[in-house]
Amino acid sequence: MADEGSRRRSAAAPTMRPFEQSLPMALLRAREAVMRGFRRVLREHGLNEQEWRIIRALREVDQIDIGELAERVFILKPSATRTVKNLQRRNLVNRFKSDRDQRRAYISLTPQARELFDRLAPKNEAEYSRITGVIGEGDMQELYELLRRVTDRLNGRSRGE
Repeated sequence: MADEGSRRRSAAAPTMRPFEQSLPMALLRAREAVMRGFRRVLREHGLNEQEWRIIRALREVDQIDIGELAERVFILKPSATRTVKNLQRRNLVNRFKSDRDQRRAYISLTPQARELFDRLAPKNEAEYSRITGVIGEGDMQELYELLRRVTDRLNGRSRGE
């Protein structure tokens, strides 16, 4: 436990907003609160968050390049490659080389992964419903809109783009 002296602000430290008002920390706290219920469902099915994000993203496409997949699910490419290899070992994804460019690898879901997705989807939707019930439909929609605006503006996109 921190003692009184370690909690005092150093005279040489630059002035910053209080830690509790750190936007990255506030977003992480919210993420952890949201993910708690989803993690429970994933663990029941032997998946971690990265694996589920990959399966979830692949469910909406026939196949995708590993680099595009990594970008889409916000996982660094080396981590995405490692996670895809783990999913491949478990027969949840297929990985194959491009006919035109042997350096490119494409990923797709196996029928087994599609069945797993179909089992998990209702449980995830139930969690979304629970969260919406706690937060409220209006606040949920406002949250999505605010997050979209923050993302767009910080990425240099205006509403019209």
